[in-house]
Amino acid sequence: MDREQHLSHISTLWTLVRQAHADPADGGDARGALLERYSAAAHRYLLGALRDQEAADELFQEFALRFVRGDFRAADPDRGRFRDYLKTSLFHLIVDHQKRRQARALPLGPDVPEPAAPPDPSDSERDFLNSWREGLMDRTWQALEELERQTGQPHHTILRLRVEQPLLSSADLAAQVGDRLGKAFTVDGVRQALHRAREKFTDLLLEEVAGSLREPSREELERELIDLGLWTHCRSALERRQS
Repeated sequence: MDREQHLSHISTLWTLVRQAHADPADGGDARGALLERYSAAAHRYLLGALRDQEAADELFQEFALRFVRGDFRAADPDRGRFRDYLKTSLFHLIVDHQKRRQARALPLGPDVPEPAAPPDPSDSERDFLNSWREGLMDRTWQALEELERQTGQPHHTILRLRVEQPLLSSADLAAQVGDRLGKAFTVDGVRQALHRAREKFTDLLLEEVAGSLREPSREELERELIDLGLWTHCRSALERRQS
């Protein structure tokens, strides 16, 4: 799958948002696709903020229910990025949860700690960016794996091995890739394949970032990459995209 086909396949985030809420009766598939696409980031953020698996699961179910019934129809690209809208929605869920807990709490003894305070907005911003970035990386790995299945090029196998075992020599990497794929690789061959795999990964990662924006300019993409801490990873991919 080449870059243009992948972009067409994933659709842009705002296209899905419009499809999800244009007609509440017919937007179920689009809402489901949106939820599947961003549920991991949402749950990861809730778990990190609450430090409580049961509470995070409970709030995620509430978030998912609101999502599939169309409560996010107010999201508008003219008002800002979808990830900001999503983060604000999750932040308010956490704050409301903390308020409910405090309202239900019985009088505490002197040795019992007070309920956790609502999250600090600056911490919330950092934690959500981390969750969002991890979600982007997860989907990029999945896209790279799918690309390998479709093309037969060992992009995912080679790059995953390099990431999991960064101290492998090129000769050992070639041997392990060959064992996994049943195909002999020379040292030069595996180096070239690794270089191509890194380029494919960053191209796909850039597409994931671009897909979360509405028709982004180069400057908007650069700013988003910098905000997400991905600029150094994707700079060369952005140059390839522009050329």
